[in-house]
Amino acid sequence: MISNIKYIIAIFLVGMISTGLLFTSCNKDDDDAGSSLVILNSFGPSPALRGGQLKFIGQNLDQVTSIVLTDNVQVSNFVTKTDELIEIVVPEETVDGFVTLKTSQGDITTKTMLTISEPISIDTITPGQARPGTVIAIEGDYLNLIKEVIFSANVGVGDTAFISHSKEKIEVMVPEKAQTGFVTVSNGEADPILVTFTTELNVTLPAITEFSPNPVKAGTTLTIQGTDLDLTKEIVFGGGNRITDFASQTADKIEVTVPTDAKDGKFRLVVASLVEVEATDDLVMSVPTISGIAPNPVKNGQNITVTGGDLDLVTSISFGGDKVGEVVSQSAAEIVVKVPIDATEAVVNFATAADKSVSSSEVLSLVKPSISGIAPTEIQVTNELSITGEDLDVVASVKFTGDVQADVNSASETEALVTVPVGAATGPITVVMINGDEVTSAESLTVLASTSAVITDMPESAGPGDMISIIGENLDEVTEIIFPVDVPATMYGQKTSTLIEVFIPSNVQTGIGTLILITSDGQMVVSPEINIQGVDPVADPDLVFFNFDNLGLWWNDAGTPENEPSLSLDGTNYFRINQACDGWTGFFWRNGQDNFPAATIGTNINGYVFKFDVNVLEPITGGEFAWRLKGSEGDFWYYWKPWESTGSYQTNGWITITIPLNQFLADGSPIMDMNSINEDFGVAFNNGAATVNACIDNVRFELQ
Repeated sequence: MISNIKYIIAIFLVGMISTGLLFTSCNKDDDDAGSSLVILNSFGPSPALRGGQLKFIGQNLDQVTSIVLTDNVQVSNFVTKTDELIEIVVPEETVDGFVTLKTSQGDITTKTMLTISEPISIDTITPGQARPGTVIAIEGDYLNLIKEVIFSANVGVGDTAFISHSKEKIEVMVPEKAQTGFVTVSNGEADPILVTFTTELNVTLPAITEFSPNPVKAGTTLTIQGTDLDLTKEIVFGGGNRITDFASQTADKIEVTVPTDAKDGKFRLVVASLVEVEATDDLVMSVPTISGIAPNPVKNGQNITVTGGDLDLVTSISFGGDKVGEVVSQSAAEIVVKVPIDATEAVVNFATAADKSVSSSEVLSLVKPSISGIAPTEIQVTNELSITGEDLDVVASVKFTGDVQADVNSASETEALVTVPVGAATGPITVVMINGDEVTSAESLTVLASTSAVITDMPESAGPGDMISIIGENLDEVTEIIFPVDVPATMYGQKTSTLIEVFIPSNVQTGIGTLILITSDGQMVVSPEINIQGVDPVADPDLVFFNFDNLGLWWNDAGTPENEPSLSLDGTNYFRINQACDGWTGFFWRNGQDNFPAATIGTNINGYVFKFDVNVLEPITGGEFAWRLKGSEGDFWYYWKPWESTGSYQTNGWITITIPLNQFLADGSPIMDMNSINEDFGVAFNNGAATVNACIDNVRFELQ
């Protein structure tokens, strides 16, 4: 009530200050035409308090018979009535408006409005604690002027929703979204009078007395007991999973299904006001139990059966080497899971959606291959060796004495075939499983001296016209060398038993390929792969759509056209990028079919390839070149990333990259009609980070 008293005093002072202003602001209603003429000079105070005095100053005021305030509130009982002064008490029903003085000479109406200052007050709010949806009574004075009751958190209830409304009392229902806090009443004006009760209204919240079971299994029912639980709108479990649908709900009990991915921790009840009530104890999620795994040992790639309890909670099973198994079947009592082919020996770990895990008590042992024989026991390099035994289908490669290794050509349960690599020496062999485990033969392999041509070393890359050196054994038996595709060599340098120098023909097919060495007795020796780097001539200039001379770019994020004589293909411009890229970095783009040769190709997608010339000056180690053709038919992409398998890629010279046009895909589907490409086309770096120092030129289409 102290705040309300201060409020009334403040209003009274404002009224007294305003009085002088109003006394001087009113003009005489008539000139002084005669001594008997009733004249009103001023009145006040305004604002005035109901029950307070209102004064009128003028001449011949003793002739006023009554004074009419707003809404026909008429006063004829005067506190003071003289020739120059009238004083009246402002009736309680008076509201803002103009004032009229009744005289025998006629009515005199004020030219300014009388305003009323309302001493609105709140004496009590009962009850002091209430549930949302129950009715509270606000008692005080001048509450008939209230248009809105405002609860804590700015939750308002308008007067049309009041249960009852009078000068001394308002009854209103506590809104669902109300929170514990102070209650304020407002007269609803643009610049409202706000009166706040000094004691907080305590809005009832749910209370948790106990919950069970604990620990609880995800997917089963949790029972929460307490009071006012019917106010709960939502339950938040550990991990942030929010549940709004309950199996049952009353004031003293809630039954709710625990989410499958709920985590350990305190759950919270959320009411309509968004206030949360937290449980005092952690809710603990159940973990599976493992009673057995069979068979043990097991062969990689085969199934094991896991028995135990609550196994339906398991969401992933990991084996040695962090390899995840494939679940074949699953129930609460049993899981059948396929052991990954590359898993190693270790305990098996079972994880749940609650971020909980349990491991097997014993290591899962893995069946290893056994070697019963090798044939032939005496062999030359480049010939095929047969390894017999059991469980050889899990063998990936074979190590030979001499610290060389070769992948198997084929492997079954009883036999693995492998080509003896150059450099192999006499001694035992070791089979290497897919998971990296090794088994060494008891028998020794004798590697015979080679009597046929063998390549031990040659360049990994070269260009057309370059001379390359092929190093090996018995190379003097070679009579012919064939380059891709079916292009015979015509120029040689030295040729000995250990060295052949040969020039790469100019009409060789560029790219990664192998050479075929033909010996005098008709044997064919296939070389290691070589990347023959070269640039294909532009077959049709009309199918070039980026050349960075007259066919440039509209926009980009990095790089620029350049013409450095030492780097240019033919003395014309090319596009150069030389910077660290991280995520999406656009290189060059145009759109709207600007100089895009779509009509020539049309629907003959399979008949054309996409080509570009590139010179990668420094190794690229990550990310991708995202080539894009976008139009009304779809958004088609090809991701060029030759460094993905090797970890690094560098050309050290210009080469032509050829991509079948039907490998540009949108959601797995190829382009059907090139005429549909009417939006963006170009290339960007994306999906990784790497330094890109490369040149690109002559982006084009070409007939297959």
